[in-house]
Amino acid sequence: MNDQSCLAVVLAAGEGTRMKSNLPKVMHSVGGRPLIDAVLESARAGGAERLAVVIGAGADKVRAHLAKGGSTVQVFEQRERLGTAHAALAAREALASHKGPVLVLFGDTPLVRPATISALTDRLNAGADIALLGFETDTPTGYGRLIVNDGRLVAIVEEKDADAATKAIRLCNSGIMAFRSGLLPELLEAIGNANAKGEYYLTDAVAVGTARGLRAEAVIGDEREFVGVNDRSQLAAAEAIFQQRARAEAMAAGVTLVAPETVFFSFDTRLGRDVVVEPNVVFAPGVEVASGVVIRAFSHLEGAKVASGAIIGPYARLRPGADLAENVHVGNFVEIKNARVDPGAKVNHLTYIGDATIGARTNVGAGTITCNYDGFFKHKTVIGADVFVGSNTVMVAPVRVGDNSLTAAGSVITSDVPDGAMAFGRARQEVKEGMGSAKKAELAAKKAAAKSAT
Repeated sequence: MNDQSCLAVVLAAGEGTRMKSNLPKVMHSVGGRPLIDAVLESARAGGAERLAVVIGAGADKVRAHLAKGGSTVQVFEQRERLGTAHAALAAREALASHKGPVLVLFGDTPLVRPATISALTDRLNAGADIALLGFETDTPTGYGRLIVNDGRLVAIVEEKDADAATKAIRLCNSGIMAFRSGLLPELLEAIGNANAKGEYYLTDAVAVGTARGLRAEAVIGDEREFVGVNDRSQLAAAEAIFQQRARAEAMAAGVTLVAPETVFFSFDTRLGRDVVVEPNVVFAPGVEVASGVVIRAFSHLEGAKVASGAIIGPYARLRPGADLAENVHVGNFVEIKNARVDPGAKVNHLTYIGDATIGARTNVGAGTITCNYDGFFKHKTVIGADVFVGSNTVMVAPVRVGDNSLTAAGSVITSDVPDGAMAFGRARQEVKEGMGSAKKAELAAKKAAAKSAT
């Protein structure tokens, strides 16, 4: 069996009405990515070479989203919702053409680890015909119960069909199953709907299979991996589990989280050793931070790359395309977008840097702005190495400021500045003796008159 490819069929046809959303349920996110993407990635990493997704009628947003991933995912439509076995049968074309083992997963169960999925196919390799992921819980209400006899899985009884003794069983069904090569299609055809809901349950494949002498076994996993998402509360619960897992993994890898419960990660956050993360930091998708970086409190990073030794924040925002080299300092209330900042440069206060490059060891003063957008097009600002940018400098792109140059505080730079030059771009100050006192008196009189009129 090891030389046969594995097909994963992901059931994602549920309407998700309890989400109260215009967005399909499997398109809601945990850890910064849609639920369906998390499931597909775990399936791939767990050994599935082929992927098929069963969507509901009219799920155009899901279909369009899956199409962005290319032709690696086959999409099938379940036109009537008659149960999980009926949904799996919607992928009959993929099943008929497949010669290896088959996994069946759910598009709203985003926390299953790849190792847990591969444990199912390992059990098939060890001789089982059917393998199912189960878990033990102190709160089994709502789950199907697993009936096990002498190490074999005999049947799965749904909650609505269970008697009191069966409801007392704590071993429950996750719904995730694996079938040896060629087995699933014939089992699906044999499943009936003689149950309380009149639906075709995929879990009945166990009873059908064991009645034919097939061997079914349960693989016991962690209850937290099998949390499904049917409403906003469950979505939040899944997010909380994801964050707990991500924080634990980061700290185990050598990251210091000063207040772990306040730091939020995305599925692809990458932090090096000896990174220190202060409270209330958010890592949106696409962030890579090298070793020895300090990220101070209340910073937000997305689509950014930070090299070793940098200091970020507090209250800094790194937007997509921010690329910070070694030992860069980015301070409070600084926003950087689509910009490269070279080694040793400092952007410490109240500054916006967009569509720009900043050379090594350059110091950007407080209140500096790169004016990168003219209402129609983006333009680039190039600031060289060893530049001193005076406070409240406005750079109107496209513009280049040469190496070892200086801009005076309060300047508006609209033309290129040569290497080693000093640029002034502000109006000459004038002082009018006595005018300040006269103007203040005039305004005070107007205010008094307005007050008396009311």
